[in-house]
Amino acid sequence: MQEQITKIKQQAKEEIEKAESLKSLNDMRVKYLGKKGELTLILKGMGALTPEERPKIGSLINSAKDEVEQLIQEKEQKFKEEEINKKLKEETIDITLPSTKIKRGSKHPINRVIEEIEDLFVSMGYDVEVGPELETDEFCFERLNLPKGHPARDMQDSFYITNEYLLRTQTSAVQARTMLANEEKTPIRMICAGKTYRREDDATHSHQFGQVEGLVIDKKENNVSLADLKGTLEVFVKRLIGDNLSLRFRPSYFPFTEPSYEVDVSCFKCGGKGCSLCKQTGWIEILGAGIVHPNVLKMNGYDPEKFGGFAFGTGLDRLAMFKYGITDMRYLYTNDVRFLNQFDRKD
Repeated sequence: MQEQITKIKQQAKEEIEKAESLKSLNDMRVKYLGKKGELTLILKGMGALTPEERPKIGSLINSAKDEVEQLIQEKEQKFKEEEINKKLKEETIDITLPSTKIKRGSKHPINRVIEEIEDLFVSMGYDVEVGPELETDEFCFERLNLPKGHPARDMQDSFYITNEYLLRTQTSAVQARTMLANEEKTPIRMICAGKTYRREDDATHSHQFGQVEGLVIDKKENNVSLADLKGTLEVFVKRLIGDNLSLRFRPSYFPFTEPSYEVDVSCFKCGGKGCSLCKQTGWIEILGAGIVHPNVLKMNGYDPEKFGGFAFGTGLDRLAMFKYGITDMRYLYTNDVRFLNQFDRKD
């Protein structure tokens, strides 16, 4: 049996030296050291030996197994080093060659406008609030003085998911949520910018568009008035579009404000003289605003006898179009890198 062990060990050594791949090494490991390997079978046959022979033969077998395992590991390490060296040689990069230019996009014009608006209003003491895009009918309409069946709902052709849930048609829903969440009924100065959805699709409208809403609520003794709204909007519009603009307030109707106004700016292209952009009027409609309706205050936990304030809202897409001279709203959603790259240069 001792001679058999020596013979198997020598045979294993020769085969390991001739091995040409990791697979063949693994086959040898199974052949000699596996459960049915040649050295393992000898170990299982030790029951036929005398008690005096067993320790000696057992020691020889274990020594042979350790030696074969060591030879396999050394050969395996050699294969791995050869493979690594081969890869390093094949994949060598000549760092003296000019690199391939990677095409880069730029920040989207809508995101640029949002960040600029948020920076401005945060500097004026406003908080930035967020809300869900899948909204309930209650917050999207009812808490904004638009009960079921109200004709003003027809102005917002909506995407309803169920009878009660819809994709929000306006970020004003966040105003209602903010008022309700303010349990201590402290003053509010907030803006919310985000996506809204309506069933519209043409050169100046999209089924998805961005809005920014602003809300100020304070005690009546602090006299938050239309003058404060006008001053706020002047700072806002001049910062976003241009310093040499004038604002014009026209009476309008919104269910959630009373009185309500459409706000126009003097045409930044012709300076108010009249052109194709302003349709020869000298003015461009830019946003809606007004004094918060007493019903809205009451439905959202504020006593209209003690509190008042103003609200305003405008489309982010329209602001981006005015700011950057974009002629078709649909360009904002094509994700064309050639289009987006322009705005790094413009800013």
